[in-house]
Amino acid sequence: MRRRPAKRETRWWRSHEWMRRAGVYAGGALLVLVLMHTIFGPYGFLSMRRSQHEIEKLRQEIDQLDKENEQLTGEIRALQSDPAAIEKVAREDMGLARPGEMIFRLPDDPPGKKQAAARNPQR
Repeated sequence: MRRRPAKRETRWWRSHEWMRRAGVYAGGALLVLVLMHTIFGPYGFLSMRRSQHEIEKLRQEIDQLDKENEQLTGEIRALQSDPAAIEKVAREDMGLARPGEMIFRLPDDPPGKKQAAARNPQR
């Protein structure tokens, strides 16, 4: 068998080698830019993580508001139909009393006194 002679580099290849290198560098730069845009862009990875955190926070707030809403709905139903609940609100919030009862109101403790009592409990 005959061996083919090794190909010699032509002038064309040498003269265009700089174009090949420039293409490789341009492709690498483009890849870096696309990667940076994917991570740091307005719809990138970091932005999506921020949005997911915000969504989770809002879901928790919605759950808490739903629970509060259910509680308030129960209170409304009780005030519409339960005489004991109505009497409780009348006594505690409005200061009303039944005929013949006396109401004694004591002054609230000043805020500084409560903190001092909490720090030095008496035995």
